[in-house]
This record gives sequence, C-alpha cells and structure tokens, in this order.
Amino acid sequence: MSQVRRQSAMRPRPSWGWQDRAACRGEDLVLFFGPDGERQPEREIRERKAKEICAQCPVKTECLDYAISRPEKYGTWGGLNEDERASERRRRMRRANAA
Repeated sequence: MSQVRRQSAMRPRPSWGWQDRAACRGEDLVLFFGPDGERQPEREIRERKAKEICAQCPVKTECLDYAISRPEKYGTWGGLNEDERASERRRRMRRANAA
C-alpha cells in the first residue's frame, strides 16, 4: 500500500490552466466521450464533429500530451480517439527508447 502511495506521489500533478483556453470549453461532453451503447456510424459522426473542434483548438497539443501521459482511456482528447491515442503513445515510447 505504501508503495502505491509513493508511486502516485511521484507522478507530477497536472496543470489544468490550458483547459481554460480549450475550444471545447462549454461544449456538451457527450460530443467528446459518447453515450453508452453508441453504434459505430453514430460514433464516427460524433468523433468527426469533436475532431473539428479540436482542429481549431489553441491548446490541442497540451490536451493530447495530458491524455497520453495519464493515460486517458476514453474519449477524444487533442483530436485523437482512444485507438489513435494508443498508437501515438506507442510511437512516442518507441521514439524515446530509440533516443
């Protein structure tokens, strides 16, 4: 138990200031996280709309970096869905290991 506390205490606390400047601020969360039982065609439409907002976002990079560093398992963050973020996370890990 104390080991778990030590590990979580070592993880830097996130800075949330970037969220105040996010293009998604005030948008419906369902657009970015989707409802339970959502079908694939509806998901694709919803994700496309969310990614359009992300594409114009001034803090897209900070959002994506946050989601990858946690890692956030659900939703659209920084313009990437769950599968795309998992691929990006693997790509970043490969790059870090190669350096």
